[in-house]
Amino acid sequence: MRRGGKGYVRKELLAERVVSMAKPYSSLAPLDPVWVEICRAAEGAIAQEPLLGGLVHDNVLHHGSLETALAYRFALKLQSKEMSEQLLRELADAAYEEDPSLGEAARADLRAVQERDPACHDLMQPLLFFKGFQALQAYRVGHWLHSQGRHRLAYFVQMRVSEMFGVDIHPAAVVGKGIMIDHAHSIVIGETARVGDNVSMLHSVTLGGTGKEDGDRHPKIGQGVLIGAGAKVLGNITVGECCRIAAGSVLLESVPACKTIAGVPARVVGEAGCSQPSVSMDQSL
Repeated sequence: MRRGGKGYVRKELLAERVVSMAKPYSSLAPLDPVWVEICRAAEGAIAQEPLLGGLVHDNVLHHGSLETALAYRFALKLQSKEMSEQLLRELADAAYEEDPSLGEAARADLRAVQERDPACHDLMQPLLFFKGFQALQAYRVGHWLHSQGRHRLAYFVQMRVSEMFGVDIHPAAVVGKGIMIDHAHSIVIGETARVGDNVSMLHSVTLGGTGKEDGDRHPKIGQGVLIGAGAKVLGNITVGECCRIAAGSVLLESVPACKTIAGVPARVVGEAGCSQPSVSMDQSL
């Protein structure tokens, strides 16, 4: 449709046409309110900006569940000449079908982003536009592969996630749910690292080793921890639950729960200041 001979698209008609192609989802509301909320946000996005109709339909409204949408997005973003979109889609579909915890973690991650990131205005945003969320879900598929003994495929996923998103999480690392990785540029999480539930971290965080030693050599991050931008946590050390690690800190020693840590090298400088630093996202000292 054109108006006035100048190539303008009639927003109302285009939006109605794209949304009318979507599968009905209202019956899912009692079972999966997260997916329903995403679909409603998708419809609103098309009504506001019809030029996004194809993208939103392909990635959201064409699908009957969050799991199938995540599998589609995984394959679309990680495809290359080395591995086709179709093969990656089949791989991700199998992962989500065989391990329901992947979908549960994704929903918790979505809520974490929505609640903690003021730049997030609806649940569709992370799914389509936030590379931290997308990289984390791709890692989860790679971790599932690794847990199945399919290590080389898991390493391929790790490589592609690093290339596409600038996020390098070893597939053997264990990452909990309800995780927010804000901005997500240059995140590194090593092979034997463990990250608890409800952790928030900003860009350029490293959970790494201290040298070339083998074995258990990476940090263990407790639940509810907030890790500021550029912080480095190195070695087989433990960060207690609900701690705050200040931006730019280099932590080399274990610390107890509910503390604020800052400096190079980092030291305990006070109490955490609240019961849930990862949720409050208060990074002031």
